[in-house]
Amino acid sequence: MERCGKRQSARLSCFNFTPSPEHINATSMITRRIALCSRNAGYVRPCKSIRYNGKLSQRRLSTTYNAPTAATHAVPSTVSPLASITSELDKLTPRFDVPADSIEIIKSPNEFYETLKLKIANAQRRVYLSTLYVGKTEHELIDTIRTALKANPDLTVSVLTDYLRGTREEPNTSCASLLASLVADFPDRVEVRLYHTPNLTGIRKAILPKRINEGWGLQHMKLYGVDDEIIMSGANLSDDYFTNRQDRYHVIKSKEVTEFFFRVYQTVASLSYRVLPSNSEDGGFQVDWPESNVSTAPLADPKAYITAATKALAPFTKAPAPSLVKNENSSSDTHIYPLLQLTPLLKPDTSTELPALTTVLQLLGTPALAGSKWTFTAGYFNMTSQTRKLLLDSKPSSATVIAASPWANGFYGSKGVSGMLPAAYTHLSRRFLNAVSSAGLTDAIALKEWRKGTVNTPGGWTYHAKGIWITLPGQDNPSISLVGSSNYTKRSYSLDLEANTMIVTSNPRLQRRLGEEEKWLQEYATVVTRDDYAKTERRVGLHVRIAMWIVTLVGGAL
Repeated sequence: MERCGKRQSARLSCFNFTPSPEHINATSMITRRIALCSRNAGYVRPCKSIRYNGKLSQRRLSTTYNAPTAATHAVPSTVSPLASITSELDKLTPRFDVPADSIEIIKSPNEFYETLKLKIANAQRRVYLSTLYVGKTEHELIDTIRTALKANPDLTVSVLTDYLRGTREEPNTSCASLLASLVADFPDRVEVRLYHTPNLTGIRKAILPKRINEGWGLQHMKLYGVDDEIIMSGANLSDDYFTNRQDRYHVIKSKEVTEFFFRVYQTVASLSYRVLPSNSEDGGFQVDWPESNVSTAPLADPKAYITAATKALAPFTKAPAPSLVKNENSSSDTHIYPLLQLTPLLKPDTSTELPALTTVLQLLGTPALAGSKWTFTAGYFNMTSQTRKLLLDSKPSSATVIAASPWANGFYGSKGVSGMLPAAYTHLSRRFLNAVSSAGLTDAIALKEWRKGTVNTPGGWTYHAKGIWITLPGQDNPSISLVGSSNYTKRSYSLDLEANTMIVTSNPRLQRRLGEEEKWLQEYATVVTRDDYAKTERRVGLHVRIAMWIVTLVGGAL
């Protein structure tokens, strides 16, 4: 087996206009051309793909999703508002019925970190961690995993990160080199995989510099599974996400939900490169393409790779026939819908996140759900125009959008063009408020900016939470919440791999806890208006707009 060219990796997370939350300052390098030698992985023999058990209905969805019009969703008055939503979601994606108390909502980064470490320390069978990257200095987390492996000979550990992001610092210490040390200690019980987008190959890969090349797609799923529990989040595994970067974290104690995402994880891992320790490489690791993978490598034959990936992953995006749905508690008042956005790997695209979100938001605009309320949040405010239209068309009785203040933006104070990004997000926020005003919804929809101190100063935090809460007419707390990795941007729906869960519940206790989460995320959020954005210190100059255009031009869908 040939090793792939590790020195070609790097990462630049971009939105419609600019690098996304976890993506590094990079655009100052736009005018430079760096020639990189690319050695593609060679031929590998495909093997049988991993599939989700059960016969699945044949339904196809396009990521550029054109949902039925609102009139199509008209619901008889005898059907409850919540039932009208679940009946539509059941047509799109698998559903798991769970007890309401099987969902635990974590509040802070530190609590997330301590919970994750405790669960790993007590793991009996398996740990699987899917993340964009593991911080290169996260020795405590690695030691926690190492200690658990030493204490339990039956434990296996698997980690999936992004290739470009995970090897960016090579030959210096990187995410990949840190994880390779675990493989060296436990070669039979630890596996580390690096997903490489099929969108970055050939000459493009050879000439694009590190940090820039990540704009063509990343492994962005955040799945933290231990035995029969999983933490769904938008957080990565590095120090700031454990200390002062606010996100969301839902612990789901369900064997079937955890197993579903484990099978998704396994399948993506079988479409990824493998990390092995190496004493001969400066970075301390090497990367190969195992013969047991489900296709040829993406760098060797991207078309064949996508074809094999589609065959392996499509079953996870199809709703099972009603008679085949296996529920842990058939009388449960709480449902979990796993939603996947795997656009780069599915042709045709049968991803479920965008169709499910579109369907629910369209239903909010029907007479049966008139007067609903919602809260939408994204640390980097750059929702697609389609999502914005759907939110506005829902005509909520009241609604809130929470975005990061420029002083809580991870790019605040950065050098070069990337330092303009907080102002660019301000520009997009102002455009959103203009759209709200044009729709006559100024009294119903408020935009809040989240700020806790100032980034890169003592006590300063950044904001990275993302998700949606929906409160139905006549209710005091949300019945629906979407949590996971997606940023609801153009790149989320075209370039990256995303995983989410939509919780739908009629349980008053869980609704109350969702409402508490919705409120505590606003403790450091302040309403901003069009007048605020008109102030001199918040105006966006021509240079910022030009920077937005350049980054879009270079990075594709940023």
